[in-house]
Amino acid sequence: MKSMKMLDTRKLVFLALLTAIVVAFQIAAIVTRPLFPAFSISLVLMPIVIGAALIGIFAGAWLGLAFGFAVLISGDAAPFMAIDPFGTILVVLLKGILAGLAAGWVYKFLEEMSKTIAAIIAAVVCPVVNTIIFIIGAYVFFMPTITAWGEAAGYTNALSYILIVVVGVNFLVELGINLVLSPTIVRLVQYGQEKWHSENTDS
Repeated sequence: MKSMKMLDTRKLVFLALLTAIVVAFQIAAIVTRPLFPAFSISLVLMPIVIGAALIGIFAGAWLGLAFGFAVLISGDAAPFMAIDPFGTILVVLLKGILAGLAAGWVYKFLEEMSKTIAAIIAAVVCPVVNTIIFIIGAYVFFMPTITAWGEAAGYTNALSYILIVVVGVNFLVELGINLVLSPTIVRLVQYGQEKWHSENTDS
């Protein structure tokens, strides 16, 4: 019982650390945006995947929620807040939560087959779900404004404008970063699982 309490405490501490990392990464993405005006360099989804895989599905949801709050606080969603504050808050928080939940669920579902494959697919699913929820939210809450933006930019199809301009490069960058770093994610998850298992056995 004592060893289990110690293990739970370590997981809570690690979750708090990952939460701080998520917030720091989001702030770093905002700070570095002037250097990369065409897209956002963001590593935020990586700690979400690690937390979801190593601690559990609901840890992924919590880290996704922290990501959403960081986006709102940092002002990254300011253009949409000016259109519909309620819709913006709902979409930003929901896409983060569901991305974390999806990453955790995928990892748990595939873990028995292969932890490596589970971690890599979770790293892919996280940005995909994040982007899909954003697109759905854009249609529900911001469609008239996005249509006007698209027409002003020369797009006759709002979906094309969303996919190419609003989502576009950012999604590809997020997906690419997670794919490139997926071996690191795999190693960190495996190291954490082995360390916690050995400490629990020794206690």
